[in-house]
Amino acid sequence: MQYLVSVIDDKDNPGSTDSRPAISAFNERLIAEGYWVFAGGLADTDTATVIDNRGEQAVFSDGPFVESKEYLAGVWVWEAPDLDVVLKLAAEASKVCDRKIEVRPFQ
Repeated sequence: MQYLVSVIDDKDNPGSTDSRPAISAFNERLIAEGYWVFAGGLADTDTATVIDNRGEQAVFSDGPFVESKEYLAGVWVWEAPDLDVVLKLAAEASKVCDRKIEVRPFQ
């Protein structure tokens, strides 16, 4: 099963910026152990564009789809045999990247 592992940062209390070497080492371990599918960090929310094309004409809006002090800073996609394995890895990921982590399985 695959899981979306979201990295949540906080504008009022951001995670440390010196965690990249630890994140790289953690990613190498995920790859070596076969959990890695994909990962990437995201640019700041002020670079976002929201598109709503549900009406007669597409509407483009600057900024994130929701205003919040917490925001999606990056994602991993992991493949694991069960949620228990992913939750254990997610606890390590939270420590390594110094941010909150949200785990959601793909349907």
